Amino acid sequence: MHANVGDRVCVRSRTIGQSERHGEVLEVRGQPDGPPFLIRWDDGHEVLFFPGADSVLEVFSKQHAHV
Repeated sequence: MHANVGDRVCVRSRTIGQSERHGEVLEVRGQPDGPPFLIRWDDGHEVLFFPGADSVLEVFSKQHAHV
């Protein structure tokens, strides 16, 4: 999974009843352009994020994001 600074992400859980999370990539710490990512979720929390096998991560580049 690849992302760039400024990309928007949507994490969809594979667990029924769990809501989506949306955020912005602030920093890419992996090589090349891979995880982990520093993400600021829309609720304001910032985390170092490693996408797990139990979630689906969608990346929207700055040009294509509709926020």
